[in-house]
Amino acid sequence: MCGVLAPPEIERALVVTAHPDDVDFGAAGTVAVLTSAGVEVTYCLVTDGDAGGSDHSITRAEMAAIRRLEQTHAAKHVGVDDLVFLGQADGRVEATLALRESISRVIRRVRPNVLICQSAQRNLDRIYASHPDHLAAGEAAICAVYPDARNPFAFMDLLDEGLEPWAVPEVWIMGGAIGDPTGFGAIDITDQMHRKIDALMCHQSQHTDHERIDTLMRGWASSIAQTFDLGADRYAEAFRVVDTR
Repeated sequence: MCGVLAPPEIERALVVTAHPDDVDFGAAGTVAVLTSAGVEVTYCLVTDGDAGGSDHSITRAEMAAIRRLEQTHAAKHVGVDDLVFLGQADGRVEATLALRESISRVIRRVRPNVLICQSAQRNLDRIYASHPDHLAAGEAAICAVYPDARNPFAFMDLLDEGLEPWAVPEVWIMGGAIGDPTGFGAIDITDQMHRKIDALMCHQSQHTDHERIDTLMRGWASSIAQTFDLGADRYAEAFRVVDTR
């Protein structure tokens, strides 16, 4: 299991990502492992993904609605039914104080033991993982974990909403470079790999070549499992583990 915490220590987890389908690429197998162990998982989507896809026949508002529905269906495949959409503009996310407050609000409501988010560090070897929205969402999420959500004097209007401060003990960052696994943890998702694939297949507006997605995901997950010596016949997802206590 990843990091210091593991079920049953983890009762609640929060996943913060920039776009619909980000969680399914990076952490859906892990989410399925957590929910299967009885962990309550919430998704916080910073955007609706309205700038995604290649269909010029529909409006961006229609695309946003489609992607919300796709992510909602995908979440069900891995045991998640609590989704929060913040509605920021796709392609224009910045780690503003307003976004930090929005994520802090969700943290205080959910009170997670673990927060999973994207990396705020650009990886030039995997440029697709370093979409500017990913970087901004990751930065805002980390700022919300520390110091915002735990500080009673940050965003004091949250106290007026009845949301008491909450200190997230551990953050798992997806999408980082894993040349050296030091500081990383891996989740064996072999038994949940089919659920991860099923979740990804829900994003019909973005991915039409299901065979390619299946092959790509299994290749990545197998490589990660071998990096962490889990075995050639295993699948895994890896995260940079940050102790935030």
